[in-house]
Amino acid sequence: MTMQEAALVVLVPEADALVGPFREKHDPSASQGMLAHITINYPFKPNRADSQSFFEELGHLFSALPSTKFSLTELREMSDTLYLAVEPERPFKELIEAVARMYPESPLYGGVFDEVIPHVTVAEPTTRAELTDIAREFDLASKGRLPIHGFADEVWLMDYEEGVWSQTASFSLAT
Repeated sequence: MTMQEAALVVLVPEADALVGPFREKHDPSASQGMLAHITINYPFKPNRADSQSFFEELGHLFSALPSTKFSLTELREMSDTLYLAVEPERPFKELIEAVARMYPESPLYGGVFDEVIPHVTVAEPTTRAELTDIAREFDLASKGRLPIHGFADEVWLMDYEEGVWSQTASFSLAT
């Protein structure tokens, strides 16, 4: 049986030069084709039986939400993840909340977190010692390279099939 998943993300190519090497080593999704990103919804599980209306629905949703400038400001940690903090958070939380309202069958991260923190994953270490080592290495690599500035003007639907993430469709945010 083929495992099929989907995600809605804001791609952050501006972060790839710094976080890419860390993600390649310490984030399985990177080696599967997922670029640096801010997750808007994963696992995204809407009914896609009528593809045309599904894509139109997403296009309408995102076209009503504003594009935004943002910065990746500093390395932080939560549970077993090292990530870059996103400032401001509010525009991304609004995107996350809008998708959750439209697709209640698809809560972000399966609904396991009470609060969702918009972020760009740097690494998902397996031990506390590894987390400490990666954080130290990242601090050295990021000297003078933070903050990273970006502009979120579209949300991508990414599909995961046969071990690879692919960009399926993009939806423009309001300008």
